[in-house]
Amino acid sequence: MSFPTPPPPYPDAFDPDETPAPHALLAPVTGLLGTWTGRGHGGYPTLADEFSYGQEVTFSHDGRPFLHYEARAWLLDANDAPLRPSARESGWWRLQPDGRVEALITQPTGIAEIATGHADAGAVDLTTHEVALTPTAKKVNATRRRYHLTDDDTLHFTHDLAALGQPLQHHLSAQLRRV
Repeated sequence: MSFPTPPPPYPDAFDPDETPAPHALLAPVTGLLGTWTGRGHGGYPTLADEFSYGQEVTFSHDGRPFLHYEARAWLLDANDAPLRPSARESGWWRLQPDGRVEALITQPTGIAEIATGHADAGAVDLTTHEVALTPTAKKVNATRRRYHLTDDDTLHFTHDLAALGQPLQHHLSAQLRRV
């Protein structure tokens, strides 16, 4: 038995190594495109101590009205040296014509969030719509994530969390600079 030769992975007119222009619906968030790094501080009532962390966030696209989001963080010691990996997540933000955002964010710890919110001129505010948990994931009820790009090209990130029986409250904040 013979099998037909599969077609090339992309049409001839599409170069997968070339970044296309952003889709028009991404206009409110094009300032976020790229990779950002910096440091932040966090704490939560279920944790013994507050902590410092390093963070890297990347926003990219492929020409469609979706923003690909990846973030990773690592704990820092008192001298800002990395101690160990901390959070990691990846997802997609779907931009709508009226500036609404629908986001899907997944974490390797078994948490998948669907968030909704609004994007406007470098500011994005997302709140939980649904949370799905694997059987062994910690109980997360809600989150709120805010991203704000300032005129000096600093990305401010704030994350509020309702988890493990605690109400929605401040968890993380960071200031990131474009790489």
